[in-house]
Amino acid sequence: LQKLDGVKTALTETDQVYGEVVFDDMTNADTLQALKAKTQLPEGQTIKTLLTPQEYKELDGCMKNLMGTGLSNPAVMQSMGHMTPQTLLTQLELILFMSRHMGEFDPTATFDQYFQTQAKHNSEPIGGLETVAFQAHTLYDVPMKRQIELLMCFVRNTERDAALMDRLTEAFYAQDLSKMEEAANEKYGNSCDATPEEQAALISRRNATWMEKMPSIMTAHPTFFAVGALHLVGDEGLLQLLRKAGYEVE
Repeated sequence: LQKLDGVKTALTETDQVYGEVVFDDMTNADTLQALKAKTQLPEGQTIKTLLTPQEYKELDGCMKNLMGTGLSNPAVMQSMGHMTPQTLLTQLELILFMSRHMGEFDPTATFDQYFQTQAKHNSEPIGGLETVAFQAHTLYDVPMKRQIELLMCFVRNTERDAALMDRLTEAFYAQDLSKMEEAANEKYGNSCDATPEEQAALISRRNATWMEKMPSIMTAHPTFFAVGALHLVGDEGLLQLLRKAGYEVE
């Protein structure tokens, strides 16, 4: 994020910082236990037991291409084979991004953690627009059949996903919201595409809920909000919602 002009200055000059969630809330024991229940398969299950032999073979091959080793490696099976398909998909997307953008992302520091750490250095109050429990429900409470379907979509379309990821990243650094929206809305034309309900749950409904909270937060103190960039784009994005609510947005 050092590539984005103005971020450091804005963080320093604001009075408080809000993320999607408060990162420190993710580190308490109860939350970690709840997250484990959503991201790990039940005892006795592995990703191998969920997939058909052909699907498992394809997944193993995909992981070998990305990581140099796959689930046939006992150490990889131990660390990744017990993840839910949705969690494994998230990890593989991260690995794909890191393989193409070395040094641009620190996997040990999440998005919220990065900004909230800066806020602590500046002695600025920290807040979250939603709870960790709600975010975990949104991201991981997906029917198992759909989780498998989406994982296999990634496995079978890795090159296309990589090219799309590159376009999104380039648009992000250029701060070109229209190109980000264009890339995000690109469709496969099959079941790999997010359904309208999935898209609403992930983006537009959360935006609407955040917009109910942001005015009072901003009225109390000048605020730096840090949310995923795709929450900013389009008619249902936060920037347009702020304009519709009467705010001047630069």
